[in-house]
Amino acid sequence: MTSPTPAAGVPPSGGLPRHFLDLDQVEGETLTGILDLSRRLKAGGAETVLGRARPLEGRVLALIFEKNSTRTRVSFEVAMRQLGGDVLVMDASTSQIDRGETMADTARVLSRYVDAIMFRTREPERLAEMVAHATVPVINGLTDVAHPCQLMADVMTLQEHKGDDLSRRVVAWSGDGNNVANTWVKAAARFGFELRLACPEELRVDPDVVGWARASGARVVEGTDPEALVDGVDCVVTDTWVSMGDEEREVANRHNLLRRYQVNEALMARAAPDALFMHCLPAHRGEEVTDAVIDGPRSAVWDEAENRLHAQKGILAWCLGA
Repeated sequence: MTSPTPAAGVPPSGGLPRHFLDLDQVEGETLTGILDLSRRLKAGGAETVLGRARPLEGRVLALIFEKNSTRTRVSFEVAMRQLGGDVLVMDASTSQIDRGETMADTARVLSRYVDAIMFRTREPERLAEMVAHATVPVINGLTDVAHPCQLMADVMTLQEHKGDDLSRRVVAWSGDGNNVANTWVKAAARFGFELRLACPEELRVDPDVVGWARASGARVVEGTDPEALVDGVDCVVTDTWVSMGDEEREVANRHNLLRRYQVNEALMARAAPDALFMHCLPAHRGEEVTDAVIDGPRSAVWDEAENRLHAQKGILAWCLGA
């Protein structure tokens, strides 16, 4: 009896699979290489870049959603199919996850069926349990503390508009210090731009994340005055005031805290004349951003959304060794 062929995501030597979990868990040089591959795939296609039109043919990606998604789901599905692979989509309500099957057991079973797993969930502990028991690559599609796939697309977009070398660029975040803000902090450490965080004191970015970034050499400035921190920057970024899944919580106080952090024409006027506006979407128009900004000439949100597709291709190719 012959030994079973190892899952495609596992190195033939039996080494650990290549997970993509957060920007602080992947070296900066590797992240730069993934983005370089993403740009080349966007420009030339897989056959030109990788020598094969369908480099992931025969590979299957499982997409598990415990939080709803538009861009993450569509970009991963399309990316995998354009690279020649296949996908299966699961959500908690239509699987045994909703009936209490553990992430450990789910990971063990799926690792026998598929070549990689993308998991989108609220609790980072559930992602950690998945990773601890999976023998194929696991990709973090979002947790309440991190959104690394989004930031790969964001950095790719920033580089397309401002050049590959971001060391002299300044980005300002205005709003809630949420999971996306956390990941912008880690991106500042990995890609070398200065990051200014304008957040209410009650909703500031996780101090441990900021501390890690500064210890890694990142230039991160914190404050509560959005007008001062946006002054002269190359890019202004924000996100929703109420995270998806938190809609039933008491939100009036959050809106009161964040009202002055709205990205509107007056705030954008304080940035550099050619400054970009970025938002990971979906946007609550009239709350964290006005129509005039998100639909205006300096908005890069549609480039940013498109680049989820191309960044996902680079991540998948890296995880699966293509």
